Amino acid sequence: MSTVKPIIIKDLTKKYGDFTAIRELSFAVEAGEVFGFLGPNGAGKTTTIRILTGLSRPTSGICKIFGQTIRDKIYQHIGVVFEENNLYQRLSGKENLDFFARMYRVKEERVDLLLERYGLAEAASRPVKNYSKGMKRRLLICRALLHEPDLLILDEPTSGLDPRSAEVIREAIKDFKRAGKTVFLTTHYLEEADELCDRVAFISRGKIAAIDKPGVLKRKYGQPFLEIRIESPVEKEEMKLKGILSAEDRIYRDSNTLTIRLSLDTQDAGRKLDKIRENFNVLDIHSQEASLKEVFKQLTGD
Repeated sequence: MSTVKPIIIKDLTKKYGDFTAIRELSFAVEAGEVFGFLGPNGAGKTTTIRILTGLSRPTSGICKIFGQTIRDKIYQHIGVVFEENNLYQRLSGKENLDFFARMYRVKEERVDLLLERYGLAEAASRPVKNYSKGMKRRLLICRALLHEPDLLILDEPTSGLDPRSAEVIREAIKDFKRAGKTVFLTTHYLEEADELCDRVAFISRGKIAAIDKPGVLKRKYGQPFLEIRIESPVEKEEMKLKGILSAEDRIYRDSNTLTIRLSLDTQDAGRKLDKIRENFNVLDIHSQEASLKEVFKQLTGD
């Protein structure tokens, strides 16, 4: 399977009556990469995932998984975690996995291995309805990995989770990639996308706005800046500070300090920094590269 692109989408369109959810999407996902599919609510992410997983048919266009159109035999090669919890609540964690293991003809040892690996062995006999949200999401990851797929499709896998559970899932994604396999990921956590993804695509209003490596997109669409922390000035001095800054600069107040976010994309950034140092007690200065959050705002207007 590794010689064939895991996902190829070309001119993909999906309409619901007069409403067009996605319009002429075209992109490919390379083998062994983590591909982020990012955008605001209602942009078309879930519609695309439903088509990728065979839950919905496109109105037009091509969608292929490992060179095949969506049909039953591709499911042995993909694992899916949807945002909603679609586990059997009255069954135990182990019973949930055993049910799918029989469908995939997976040995029981694989079930036990995954329960242990993702910290669910002690809770394996408890009904899933008594699991925390983080435990349920880890069980969904176990279920997706049961048959050792070549492609993972993850829809908001860390949404609403505590830091420990979220980190467990991020490590699972990294392990999957280290094994040379492929991940298609949607997430609203842009720092997470920056950490995990080899490439990201931004979708807005049903169309692809940009696709590239996170670093390339940050350099192209984001603005590097300086963060300057100063002792909180009195009201008169603060007015003087605002007179130094421009519209693209920002001020954030803490209890006893102000943090100035000074854009480096302007010619007078050096002059403004000198004036701040002349007139205020500067506590620290450090530079920051642009973030994917800024790219998100630029490309989606959200």
